[in-house]
Amino acid sequence: MAEKLAPEKRHAFVHNEQKVFEWDQTLEEVNMYIELPKGVPTKLFCCTIQAGHVEVGIRGNPPYLNVRASPHPPLAHDLTHPVKTDSSFWTIEDGEMHITLQKREKGKTWSSPIQGQGILDPYAADQEQKRLMLQRFQEENPGFDFSQAQFSGTCPDPRTFMGGIRSE
Repeated sequence: MAEKLAPEKRHAFVHNEQKVFEWDQTLEEVNMYIELPKGVPTKLFCCTIQAGHVEVGIRGNPPYLNVRASPHPPLAHDLTHPVKTDSSFWTIEDGEMHITLQKREKGKTWSSPIQGQGILDPYAADQEQKRLMLQRFQEENPGFDFSQAQFSGTCPDPRTFMGGIRSE
């Protein structure tokens, strides 16, 4: 039943009519998907994940994606929120790099992986928060099917509603 509440589609960040990356999220993680250029051997691609920094590129070249998270966001490419590095990882499959960023704050709704870049519009952000709230209900009550449930009005924050998310 949890798969019924999985992200229905990826959100895309497009710059100058070119897709830079796509992304989606669950209660615990944010996933970024980057289509890799053809003709470059897979082993040359690299990705470095730190608590507030993600860097993607081809070895020996400037990074394609270089983003930092900081308490003072002077740069346009800060991560929206910090991540857990010990649980974050990246893979390459079928010409696409998939970066899994483990959220430091489980249940926090991200409006974009990168601050100021590809931010969800208010309607899409509300839909994302509602989906994460239903995912939380499903996780806490596995015997129930919340796939057809709906919220009317403003959805509460999944992190804090009814005492917050239970830690494991």
